[in-house]
Amino acid sequence: MKILLVSDKESPYLWDYYQPGRLSEYELMISCGDLSSKYLSFLVTMGRAPLLYVHGNHDRTYDLHPPEGCDCIEDKLVTVKGLRILGLGGSPLYSGGPHQYTERQMKRRIQRLRFKLWRAGGVDIVVTHAPAAGYGDGADYAHRGFECLVPFLDKYKPRCLVHGHVHMEYGGGNIRRELRRGPTAIINASERYVLEI
Repeated sequence: MKILLVSDKESPYLWDYYQPGRLSEYELMISCGDLSSKYLSFLVTMGRAPLLYVHGNHDRTYDLHPPEGCDCIEDKLVTVKGLRILGLGGSPLYSGGPHQYTERQMKRRIQRLRFKLWRAGGVDIVVTHAPAAGYGDGADYAHRGFECLVPFLDKYKPRCLVHGHVHMEYGGGNIRRELRRGPTAIINASERYVLEI
């Protein structure tokens, strides 16, 4: 299964210079946040594959103008073509804006999902906006990761955690696209990335 991951920055290749058929190979699209709702609506219309999304810390307009034809998976566990996918958007609290959470709040969000995770027998893909602490997060306060995601990965061992928030150009180009923690691939979806499962 080919999955298009997008986050943080609209891809000129997929939007400004779009050519018919460019999205036809994807069976699923996932947004890790901080993208225009018009962009996501465009992708789901042209790609004709389901598009799942979580909120980024800059997604202030989604409540008034949600991405049409797309499914928000915030605090949900959904199954698409046999893959169990969990959504936990937002970033660590740094300025008091929407979709920002304290470590304690994020931990509570995860705890509320325990029964769903148990009933589903686990999770395959975890979709977040901010990364797990120490795994692709930034050195600055606004781009740190969530510490509670690390024991979550150790307990449930998903195939992958996909995130955004940390743009690939941060850190002078030294950002790694993929990291690992045990059996879990941790993937930065900044702009666009293709995941094959």
